[in-house]
Parts: sequence; C-alpha cells; structure tokens
Amino acid sequence: MMPGVNPKQMKAAMKKMGMKMDEIEDVTKVVVYTPNGNYVFENAQVVGITMQGQTSYQLTGDVHFEEAEVEIPETDVELVASQTSVSPDVAREALVECKGDIAEAILKLTSV
Repeated sequence: MMPGVNPKQMKAAMKKMGMKMDEIEDVTKVVVYTPNGNYVFENAQVVGITMQGQTSYQLTGDVHFEEAEVEIPETDVELVASQTSVSPDVAREALVECKGDIAEAILKLTSV
C-alpha cells in the first residue's frame, strides 16, 4: 500500500474503480531469470493487481543480482589454447575470466 494512506480507504477506492488486489501469501524468495544473470528477491512480497480483466504483479523485497556463469564451448578452448600455446585448462580459465571473449582471452594470455 501507499505510505500515509488508510489501507481500508485505499481498498474501497480501488474497488470503486474495478480494481482488485490480492497478496500472494508465504512468499520467501522470487528469482527473475535473464540471459545475463538472475535477479534474486529475498524476503519478497508479491501483490497481484487485477484491473479490467488483466492482472499485474508488484514485487518488493531485498534484491541482488547473480551473474550467469559463462558457458565456454570446447572449440573456443581449443582455439585459444592453439593460438597462445597454453594448456586447455589455462585457456579455459582465461576464457572464464574474460566472460567468453576469445580475442580478450588471447590478448590476456599473449601479453603476460
């Protein structure tokens, strides 16, 4: 609800406008998955707001971002290893540090 507004009055006003608000009970955590990583909401509160037949959700909580782990194809490891004359393990480590960027990994390994 909005700060400084009586919840009963707010609910009555919303009902007059054809809006319905329902809290989803006992939510502890919500994760929003994206290609770059995940937004994790701890101590989450989720409220569904229905208006004109369409439901929207309001999400609050303590949020932090967890970066996605980079998937390194074996062909990239082989390429970096062959271009820099290092072992595949060293090449893979450089690719992980460079978030999969082949050119950056090669430059990193050749400038050492």
